[in-house]
Amino acid sequence: MSGRAQLMWDEAVTGYDFGPDHPMDPVRLALTRGLVEAFGLDREMDVVAAKAAGESTLRLVHREDYIAAVKAASVDPGAADQSYGLGTLDDPAFVGMHEVSALIAGQSVGAAEAVWRGEALHAVNFAGGLHHAMPAAASGFCIYNDASLAIARLLELGAERVAYVDVDVHHGDGVQAAFWDDPRVLTISLHEHPRTLFPQTGWPEETGAEGAATGSAVNVALPAGTGDAGWLRAFHAVVPELVAEFRPQVLVTQHGADTHFEDPLAHLAVSLDAQRAVQVACHELAHEYAEGRWVALGGGGYAVVEVVPRSWTHLVGIAAGREVAPEAMIPEDWRHEVFARTRQLAPVRMTDGRWPVSWRDWEAGYDPADRLDQAVLATRRAVFPLRGLLA
Repeated sequence: MSGRAQLMWDEAVTGYDFGPDHPMDPVRLALTRGLVEAFGLDREMDVVAAKAAGESTLRLVHREDYIAAVKAASVDPGAADQSYGLGTLDDPAFVGMHEVSALIAGQSVGAAEAVWRGEALHAVNFAGGLHHAMPAAASGFCIYNDASLAIARLLELGAERVAYVDVDVHHGDGVQAAFWDDPRVLTISLHEHPRTLFPQTGWPEETGAEGAATGSAVNVALPAGTGDAGWLRAFHAVVPELVAEFRPQVLVTQHGADTHFEDPLAHLAVSLDAQRAVQVACHELAHEYAEGRWVALGGGGYAVVEVVPRSWTHLVGIAAGREVAPEAMIPEDWRHEVFARTRQLAPVRMTDGRWPVSWRDWEAGYDPADRLDQAVLATRRAVFPLRGLLA
């Protein structure tokens, strides 16, 4: 197995563009790639442009009629079929939508193939993590569900246990739906509570289909306003124990940066430093339980200058084996690029000033009156006994 990580990148992924008034500005991808380069991280990795996912690959998750609808909307956006979630405010149709969506999916599938075949120990596609797309519908800025496609490809190649950990602020509903009745896939999502945020799913009681897959879906619904200490407490109270019990052959993780306190579309209060701490924890889990096989994806994140590039550059550095120190100064050339592209001032350091972050371990006891602890306990009670663990 190669010790070098792979960075999946094709400049054309920046064509995933819903228009100038849409919050998912593709400049976040270009700026992240630029910051990765500014720190020289791409010299520590194999930068690979995988081919776009073909129709047979897309059909591992998506219905044939849906793929046809995406293709049609890509040619004539004005005729997009809204019954498939296309041409809506969240998912406006645009020329070439199928091609660029399939390209992003191809990067995640390529990452999964490289890790499974031993060509790379870790692989990162920060353009991916489009976790809301359903088998027959676009949803939540997502056309094709690259995370689900990567997992489906791993299963097709012979993987028997794949763990998926999603720390985006929104519930990873599309991935959960894709593997709802498949005990080979453990899906774990930590997200803002569905009472206060799209897609209004991800309740602790959602634990997988009855039968062999019961207990294969895990949801931690966090109260709005949860900050670093609560977020990290919840992650460590749920994820490591479940991953240890499941013992995946591959760990696939989704690192939406929209948990951040500056994100305009959600209501958690997590810092860049806590996001980095979870990235480090996921890397460690991959090595402890999956022989290091780790596929790391991007996701949401709409503070496109201040947060997303820094968060995902930390992720790339961790995967590359050359972590960027939180106190590191951001290269001046990149800051000039940010201003030239966006007319916004770029951040100066790779930290929000909260490193090292700390939290109280679950084993130290819990407070039944605390809303965060109530959320964690609801998840543990719903799922842990189904997996033979103590709640």
